[in-house]
Amino acid sequence: MLPKKSMAMVQTAPRKLERHDLPIPGVAHDSAIIRIEACGICGSDYEQYEGVLNTPLPAIPGHEPLGVIEAIGDGAAEKWGVDVGDRVAVETMLSCHCCDTCLGGSYHLCDRREIYSYIPLTTEPALWGAYSQYMYVAPNSVVHKMDKSLPAEVAVMFNPLGAGFRWAVEIPETKIGDTVVILGPGQRGLASVIAARQAGAGTIVVTGLSADAEKLKIAKAFGADYVIDVENENAIERIKEITKGRGADVVVEVTSYATAPVRESLEYVRRGGTVVLAGVKGFRAIPDFVSDLIVMKEITIKGAIGVTSSGYKKAIKLIEDRKIPIEKMHTHNFSLEEAELAIKTLSRQVPGDESIHSCLIPEQ
Repeated sequence: MLPKKSMAMVQTAPRKLERHDLPIPGVAHDSAIIRIEACGICGSDYEQYEGVLNTPLPAIPGHEPLGVIEAIGDGAAEKWGVDVGDRVAVETMLSCHCCDTCLGGSYHLCDRREIYSYIPLTTEPALWGAYSQYMYVAPNSVVHKMDKSLPAEVAVMFNPLGAGFRWAVEIPETKIGDTVVILGPGQRGLASVIAARQAGAGTIVVTGLSADAEKLKIAKAFGADYVIDVENENAIERIKEITKGRGADVVVEVTSYATAPVRESLEYVRRGGTVVLAGVKGFRAIPDFVSDLIVMKEITIKGAIGVTSSGYKKAIKLIEDRKIPIEKMHTHNFSLEEAELAIKTLSRQVPGDESIHSCLIPEQ
């Protein structure tokens, strides 16, 4: 039986998270309640925490929910193909699924799109984000059933791995034999290595900073052929050397906040190649961005926001197959009460400690 209340960490102001006990709502014919097993932490959690995203407050952060269904309406059970006791991965975005954009296959770009962790507490039933023991699953959600025997901290990687498949394979249409350069060895950069290798990329190159030495080692373990420390090597010359002067077929930019990699991506990519921009920069302009390179090389530049069902499904299959040691990039489990510490650890604000993939594990 469900408890009457759920403990949740609520963001009430920039850089301020507070513990609240919130009522657990009943379920309607088309909704559900899940018990959160794990919630992944990523760069956008930091941006929300800092107030950069200007999201409504107060709100419960957490947009990478993995949980077990504790209550579900008959309509939702039939529509999603799940029932009480099933483990589910919940997609981040809530779309209308009936506008021209959604019906055209781009439901993640819906004009009425909402994101679980950005819905304020003033919107009923309030229990939206996954920094919580329990979470409301809305009727317009997309959920995916997952193997319950997997450790929660591994299963919750469905989100970053889904991003890897969408950003490094689906959007740039990566083909067998392609050379793929991935800028940034964070969790989504490492996920992009895994996805590109699964897609049959011929050569994979990952760039990072000197402080990313351990992450670059993991990139090699996941299948990167070359890693480049951009602080101690000339990345442009090194990539020219690796590609014999041709340049990369695909460049995936997933660095956090740094603007220089966006400018440099135009140097790394071959004529007629594709650059995917997925790392957000806090809406800062890119200094010295030379658009003539796009013209002269006929570069295709594509933005990437979020993950869609095809990426999630590929990620979940990979996780459930247990053939790739994805646990190598999981570094930290935090309790709900340690949410602020989790965010600061990810953003390198905790001296002597750094996370790659981390998650919150609520106490039950």
